[in-house]
Amino acid sequence: MSPHTPGPTVLPRPNPPSTTHLSGLLAAAFHDDALTAWMIPDEQQRTALLPGFFRLFAELSATHDGILTTDDGDAVLLFLPPGAEPDEAALDAAFAQVLGEHTDQLRTIARLQAERHPHTPHYYVSFGAVRPGRQQHGLISRLLAQITARADAEGVGVYTEASSPGGEAATRRAGFDRLGTDIALPDGGPVLRPMWRNPR
Repeated sequence: MSPHTPGPTVLPRPNPPSTTHLSGLLAAAFHDDALTAWMIPDEQQRTALLPGFFRLFAELSATHDGILTTDDGDAVLLFLPPGAEPDEAALDAAFAQVLGEHTDQLRTIARLQAERHPHTPHYYVSFGAVRPGRQQHGLISRLLAQITARADAEGVGVYTEASSPGGEAATRRAGFDRLGTDIALPDGGPVLRPMWRNPR
């Protein structure tokens, strides 16, 4: 795909302004999400901490060429390809520096996710976001189509966890099905819904 072709493009290694843009977009989109509200209950703290939190995820995906964005920058999808093995200890330390007193909540989420994560080769979509006001335009569906086409060509699956009804609906439109039971966070917290798509 040439740089002038309309549609999603891969950003192999975002420069700092691009990473700042993407982390801000993700922070805005997930500010009122049940998962981030459970992790950081105070709204002001959540506003302050989420950009740094999502910057780490964007940088992780970037090291694996795992970022898709629409040309207008209003939607982004972060993913890891098959075989990606992040340095868990280094990531934990980085997130602890960003989240401080909220680190244990993230560790709980990560532990529960790891218990349910598939072991067969697959693409893992960690986050997808659309700028507020630009939802319902099919932007995430366009980005998911890029991932599923690549996975189909390689004969591998795609996995994600939906944290909202809108996220689940988008994955179902892309051919995902529910994988097992929900991941329930403790103390009456929200649930994540594991979603899986077989190659076609």
